[in-house]
Amino acid sequence: MQKVFENIKGDRLIWAIISLLAILSFLPVYSAASDLAYDRYNGNTLTLAVKHFVHLSLGFVIMYFVHKIPYHYFKGLSLFAIPIVLVLLVITMMQGTVMGGASASRWIRIPFVGMSFQTSTFASVVLMVYVARYISKIKDKVITFKSSILPLWLPVFCVLGLILPSNFSTAAIIFLMVLILVFTGGYPMRYLLVILGSGIVALVLFVMVAKLSSGPLHVKVNTWENRIKNYSNSEVTEADYQIEKAKIAIASGGIYGMGPGKSIQKNFLPQSSSDFIFAIIIEEYGLVGGLVLIALYLGLLFRIVVVAQKAETIFGRLLVLGGGLPIVVTALINMAVAVELFPVTGQTLPLVSSGGTSIWMTCLSIGIVLSVSAKRDEVRRNKGLASDALKETV
Repeated sequence: MQKVFENIKGDRLIWAIISLLAILSFLPVYSAASDLAYDRYNGNTLTLAVKHFVHLSLGFVIMYFVHKIPYHYFKGLSLFAIPIVLVLLVITMMQGTVMGGASASRWIRIPFVGMSFQTSTFASVVLMVYVARYISKIKDKVITFKSSILPLWLPVFCVLGLILPSNFSTAAIIFLMVLILVFTGGYPMRYLLVILGSGIVALVLFVMVAKLSSGPLHVKVNTWENRIKNYSNSEVTEADYQIEKAKIAIASGGIYGMGPGKSIQKNFLPQSSSDFIFAIIIEEYGLVGGLVLIALYLGLLFRIVVVAQKAETIFGRLLVLGGGLPIVVTALINMAVAVELFPVTGQTLPLVSSGGTSIWMTCLSIGIVLSVSAKRDEVRRNKGLASDALKETV
């Protein structure tokens, strides 16, 4: 065990928080997935628990090996990965998956393995690293809008354009995170306003074209509109079934909850083990359980900011923010949806919800953050050894 801890580098509090989130996820996932087990696995709930364990185990393996990679290597890897991401997104879109008449091309099937992979989540991680690389590269140079269009904004809008038709919420979150990252890196505000305006215009044009069509995109845009209208009007309709059941679950939880495995709404709430697992957690563990979960994510945010501030280079700082902030933002959005502060988005609760891609990409991002932290610790350790050696010679 001591050898294992010796090989674990980086911020120990981040390791502790991530481990706690993973451990605490087992009971809620096992409980919430019971209804799904009866539909797909003949009532064998243990299958889903084992599946979740395998996903988390593989995620921690990814995180361990990624955090061992010197973070400056990610500069070159992002250049290599961006074309791969674009190809994967195109393949995913070409599959033309349709659910309920709407476009749902989010997953790509991995041959010979029998598993699906959500390409947009991987694209988000790669894009953040790519943007961090570019902004750090031009940090001490005179920035012009024209010179940044092709190397920076063209890849960003290509990725967003390929994700948007099937997953508006993910595209919006990625766009927001990119804007925050480039603003943090010193990109001129006047250019950012132009990009923001261009993004809004592009979205309006997409909606208009989709409304004029009669295919899956038309149905998808209507779904977005209905969610926003129902949210703003506070009217309970059939489309609000998930939110209604989530609020019932939260109200039933009280202060201390109904107890592990005693949730009632898990039998009625769709996606109870993924998108709406926060509602099940509060139903079973009460307000106390919900506050503990929020505290863990806020603690993770605090440590991410600390690691970013202490990073040795601007690329390291941006890499930490680009890898860590989307995790916390996604978690807060997931919890906000459950309590009806946001319209339904379909975002999971990182490391707590079931689902392989979400867990693996979260661990990949955390591994990148830990790589930056590990490098700083190594530099400090080497400085300490050099200082000790100098004292001995004196």
